[in-house]
Amino acid sequence: MEEGKDEIEASELEGQLAIDVYQDEHSVYILAPIAGVKSNEVDISITDEVVTVRGERTPGHDAADERHFTKECYWGPFSRSYVLPIAVNADQAKAVLKDGLLRITIPKDDKVKTKSIKINE
Repeated sequence: MEEGKDEIEASELEGQLAIDVYQDEHSVYILAPIAGVKSNEVDISITDEVVTVRGERTPGHDAADERHFTKECYWGPFSRSYVLPIAVNADQAKAVLKDGLLRITIPKDDKVKTKSIKINE
């Protein structure tokens, strides 16, 4: 029972990454503010159904808690998993981290793109 308790406590200590998700006719886009993290400190995994972003923010100082006047910033591991509402092509996904904003672009699977057809008479 102790092992399960440790897993719950560890997950409670992990911050949840805030995201915006939107689409256009070609792709799904995920935006996440993750200031203070380098691109090599972020792990992104994408399947046909789920996108998961994991990383860790480390404080830019080593001041002890008792030396803080205010401590509002979250420091430590974070993650976010998002179930995609439509099928995507995970193999062609791209991610860019610039100015503290992570941008993930995932092309839609051809099966879900809208196609127009003409009626034969």
